[in-house]
Order: sequence, then structure tokens, then C-alpha cells
Amino acid sequence: MPMNTLKEVMAALQEAGSPLRTRTYAKHGAPPDSMFGVSVADMKVIAKEIKGRQELAYELFETGNGDAQYLAGMVADGALMTRSLLDTWARQAAWSMVSEYTVPWVATESEHAHALALKWMRAKQESVASSGWNTYAGYVTVTADDDLDLEEIEGVLVQIEDGIDAAMNRVKYTMNGFVIAVGTYVRPLSYRAKETGRKLGKVEVEMGGTSCKVPLASKAILKAKKAGRIGKKRKTIKC
Repeated sequence: MPMNTLKEVMAALQEAGSPLRTRTYAKHGAPPDSMFGVSVADMKVIAKEIKGRQELAYELFETGNGDAQYLAGMVADGALMTRSLLDTWARQAAWSMVSEYTVPWVATESEHAHALALKWMRAKQESVASSGWNTYAGYVTVTADDDLDLEEIEGVLVQIEDGIDAAMNRVKYTMNGFVIAVGTYVRPLSYRAKETGRKLGKVEVEMGGTSCKVPLASKAILKAKKAGRIGKKRKTIKC
């Protein structure tokens, strides 16, 4: 099937969709009436076909369809996106897979990553705040330690220790993920992050009645250490 236009890509997404998967995603907060239920594996196949089509990625996101927005993040180059457009994506994300993955993927590729992360983390809208925490996590994952503000990051760890219990549901999840990212990818603060994880213990997050669990931060960091991955930066956080 050719995929040169938005209509053709949407048709491909619809064909790859699954009502059963849509119901599963809905338990995680996805909008069942505006998505097809496409697997990530099928999404990757479609993304490969339209790689480099920046304007098409923008059109996909604008549909508001949960699958199309996720695909948009796989295709778009965040380095080419304006700060204003990244802000728009954060505000208009259809559900958590978009706000916590798609938006941070492209934001992390942008020169505005750090500034936007700090701005979004303070947002009252849960999905935007979650985008912020995962963007900062992505930023520390790909940025050299010498270029990071380690004092600021340590302060954020303290902020998490003091405030996670009062945080919104998905913000708790992404705060926990930030601790894991710092512990894994920021060598000078790895031990400090592991201590934060130890203080947090098991983070309680409502997962929509699914079997998904919140990873134990201290355990995840220890696992990374045993695997020799501490401080080894990634080129991208896109998967």
C-alpha cells in the first residue's frame, strides 16, 4: 500500500489496528474512539516507509488520533521543531503513550529540551507535567555529564523525595523514571539517585486495573550497574 499522503497513512494504521488492542490501551487512558489499536511493531514498519517526512509527521499529530500521534513522534525530527510546536504537542497529546514517549522523544532532540522540561514539569495538566519529567530524563540520558547542571539535578532528586507522595498519578510514574535515568546515565549522581530510589521504595501508581507495575528505582539502578551500563549515554531515546 502506498503511503504518500496523510489519508494513505491513516488507512494503513486502520488496517493494522486491533479492537482488542484498543480496549487494552483504553485501560491505560487511551481514547478508544480516536485510535485504531496498532501495535508498536506494526507502527515501526509504517514509520520506516515514511521516514524523513517531517510535514507528514506534523499532519499525523494534528489528527488527534492516538496511533497517528505516536507514529508522528517516530517519524519527526525534534531538532527541526520550534519551541512553540513542541509546546503544542505537549498540550495536545492524546494519551500517556504520547505524552510520556512521543513528546519527550522529539523534545529531547531539540535545543529547547532542558528549558521545556523545566517548564512542563511545573504544569498543572498531568499529561504535560509527565512530558516534562520524561523529557528531563531523556535529556540526561543523551547529554554528556560535563554539559549537565549536576547541582540542579541533585536538587530535583530532593524535590522528588519531598513531593512524590502529593504528585499526580502519572507524574509519580515519570518522577520514578527520572530517578532511574539519573542513576543509570549520570555517573556522578548514580549513587545519589540510588539513595533517592531507596527512600522512595515502592511508588504507588494507579495503572488502570492492568498488570503493569512501577519499577523499583533502586533495583533498576543496581541492575544497570551489574550490567556495566552506568554512565553510558544513548544517542537517542527513541525506541
